Amino acid sequence: MSFPILENVAKSARHTTFYLSCGAANATPIIFLHGWPELSISWREQLPAFAALGFYAIAPDMRGYGRSSVHPRHEDYALEDIVADMVELLDALGAKKAIWVGHDWGAPVVWSIAQAHPNLCHGVANLCVPYQPDGFAVETVVPLADRTVYPADKFPVAQWDYQMFYRENFAVAEAGFERDVGATVRLLFRSGDPSGKGKPARTAFVRANGGYFGRGNSAPNLPRDAALLSEEDERRYAAALERNGFFGPCSWYMNWKANLAYAERAKANWRLEMPVLFLHAAYDYICETLISRLAEPMRAHCDNLTEATIPSGHWMAQEKPVEVNAALAKWMAAQFPDLWLV
Repeated sequence: MSFPILENVAKSARHTTFYLSCGAANATPIIFLHGWPELSISWREQLPAFAALGFYAIAPDMRGYGRSSVHPRHEDYALEDIVADMVELLDALGAKKAIWVGHDWGAPVVWSIAQAHPNLCHGVANLCVPYQPDGFAVETVVPLADRTVYPADKFPVAQWDYQMFYRENFAVAEAGFERDVGATVRLLFRSGDPSGKGKPARTAFVRANGGYFGRGNSAPNLPRDAALLSEEDERRYAAALERNGFFGPCSWYMNWKANLAYAERAKANWRLEMPVLFLHAAYDYICETLISRLAEPMRAHCDNLTEATIPSGHWMAQEKPVEVNAALAKWMAAQFPDLWLV
């Protein structure tokens, strides 16, 4: 049976979440959380696949994105508020628990839900960004960097230099992305490149270059990577980012102090007891997890961890949907045999 992908809205006094749904509403929810600078459609290949497998597949536009609320202040994009959005969404679905899946910034949201609300999780799965129990911030990940690729004298904060650029030059970063949003989308959404292995990521040079694309420049005008995006996908990403701007998406990077404090308050729950899946991207050089020590805290703090490697770049769910779906389904079949609607 095939299910249509439906558009929905969950409203509360504090926030509105637009979300896509696919599948039987009485089935176990599997909720997919996108990252920067994406949309619910980032999970377009997952929603019908998991609906067909007997789950209620959900993908929201996260806070600041698409048709969800765009809030006006940097501090409105702290993880604690974003987690509250997701708790409200689960309640709107009429469900007590979900399987949560995150990618990019969606992964710290899922890790935070696992810490702050373990009772709401059957299990959690994340793509590319591993668990940092003390919070995902430059301060926690720099000690785990691969210093053979990023010598400390040349790259003091390694590949996370771009996050410091947000802190120091937020308006410049925002303006750079917004000068030509279509070009920004086409540049960002590229397939993985095996030739980049062992070389510094471009994000390590952002401050030295005066911006992502150099001082005062827009993104170079590259052709669309058809292996990742259709023309319609590109148009939908660009239209949403042109309408809302990059203030909300980039503000997620501006709350490191609040996010570290939020993780500290959950310290009693740093060890995750629920089933956890982590998917490494073989050609993701910003979230490089196979050679560096970036995944070590996750391995030390998860009691039931499954790991798999996908031969993709950062945009794993869109670049290699068959492989991602297979890895998720294999893990779910092993861990949750009683949750399938059959």
